[in-house]
Amino acid sequence: MSQNAYHWATGRRKTAIARVRLIPGGTGKIIVNGKTSRDYFGGRAILQQMLSAPLRLTGTGERFDITVRVVGGGVSGQAGAISHGIARALLKFDGELRPALKSAKLLTRDARMKERKKVGLKRARKAPQYTKR
Repeated sequence: MSQNAYHWATGRRKTAIARVRLIPGGTGKIIVNGKTSRDYFGGRAILQQMLSAPLRLTGTGERFDITVRVVGGGVSGQAGAISHGIARALLKFDGELRPALKSAKLLTRDARMKERKKVGLKRARKAPQYTKR
């Protein structure tokens, strides 16, 4: 492949990390870990919408084939990481898309993480039940 055969970016959400490649001149296929996105995410509509949000917003849905390697997290975190990665790769492809992507908050890394369990508690904040006697 030549130097600019594809545009790549990394997306992150919770503990999921997605490496995204945009291949110009494609048909709009999204391949996630060797499977179609519909097969990988089990056809859940909300996750499919999350993946295609940057493409729909910029009107570039049919211009690229997208291949993704995603590790870590659950399905929701992985879908968010892929969406973040696609938005960042689109930005590398065309800097003019920045205002649209930024106003939709697709370029911002969602920093919310699961809070760690604390010593003496059942979960991060849930204390054991209090008994008076």
